[in-house]
Amino acid sequence: MLRIFYTLLSYIIQPFILLMMWKRGYKQPAYRRRLFERYGYYHELAKPEANGIIVHAASVGEVIAATPLIRAIQTHYPKLPITVTTVTPTGSARVRAAFGNSVSHFYLPYDLPDAVLRFLNFVNPKLIIVIETELWPNLIHQVHKKGIAFIIANARLSPRSAKRYGWIKFSVEHMLNKISLIMAQDAVSAERYLALGFHPEKLVNTGNLKFDLEITDTLRNKVNSTKQELAFAERPVWIAGSTHEGEEKLLLDAHKQLLSQWPDLLLILVPRHPERFGAVEELLVKSNLNYIKRTDKRPLKPNTQVLLGDTMGEMMQLYGLAKIAFVGGSLVKHGGHNPLEPIAFELPVISGVHTFNFPEIFAKLRYVKGVVEVKSDVQDIAQAVHFLLSNAEVCKKISQAGFDVLQENQGALKRHMALLAPYLEK
Repeated sequence: MLRIFYTLLSYIIQPFILLMMWKRGYKQPAYRRRLFERYGYYHELAKPEANGIIVHAASVGEVIAATPLIRAIQTHYPKLPITVTTVTPTGSARVRAAFGNSVSHFYLPYDLPDAVLRFLNFVNPKLIIVIETELWPNLIHQVHKKGIAFIIANARLSPRSAKRYGWIKFSVEHMLNKISLIMAQDAVSAERYLALGFHPEKLVNTGNLKFDLEITDTLRNKVNSTKQELAFAERPVWIAGSTHEGEEKLLLDAHKQLLSQWPDLLLILVPRHPERFGAVEELLVKSNLNYIKRTDKRPLKPNTQVLLGDTMGEMMQLYGLAKIAFVGGSLVKHGGHNPLEPIAFELPVISGVHTFNFPEIFAKLRYVKGVVEVKSDVQDIAQAVHFLLSNAEVCKKISQAGFDVLQENQGALKRHMALLAPYLEK
């Protein structure tokens, strides 16, 4: 009954969703493109080979988590067709940057019965793997009706989501038990799924795939070619990655302070969302700092003080250009982003205190002193960067401690592949 109400409401709000997408398209035109895919229409698009798998990774963070898993599946099952679906254009760009044409890629349609059915008939998969937390009632229902296995990999359930699902536990339990397997990324998420009524025999705590991040030779080559393209001199470089509104002004003011002591210091500033590139550039203009944009595709000048990362799909290679990394979403109450990306390059990481999206990872980093946490304060940020620039030995200890955490917690990928094998070989 609840699914029927949910479905009716989903149809009713579609005009408002279309209006929202159209408005978003003013700042980010990619939201206006490929709208038909969001309703399960794939005119003139190549149909994937049947009996393959779908990996759904909603946006950039999920694509990053899914990347080692997809690569492992490609290595062990080279003839298995793989379709990767996302929800956001940034996720789409990340898929293309990571896999090119080696996978099919589409947007996952809205959770409407007819759209989902068209999508499933178009792809015709034998298995759907959803990364982290994407529970769509109509998708799960249609997949179950068709006898397609549905698995949640690297499953995470936040306290907020667990509480909300708890209000409708009977309906959620009915939906969850149509799922073939849940591979939880930590014990806390596993317990939350069990509390909602999921069968314990179909749940395994496999650990977090994000720890199985690897810097490939291909990525290192991209980093080196980017250094040549930008004509990097031997300058100290720090990066602020995945920043949100309210953070850039603090970071630019901190950078101004740092330039008085480190006049050749370069900041690479990378906003999380492409629709904010313009607003961040306006802040740069007001700051009177000399900057160039990554999309300018031109070399740095000796007086360039900021590089604005206004591209999609390049976050990892931009991290590879730096010596110190600040990870955004943490000075404001967004919950932070994945610190393991810069840590994989053995960079010391600076973070704000709002890191509730990654409690397990940050707890491990704090325990070994593998992260520097700062308040939402210009002076505090500047002091942290200055300290790391001035103390090479301490900087190395912090980066090594973080890198050790990354390496010691790897193994989730191997466990995921072992559990997925019966479904992939079927």
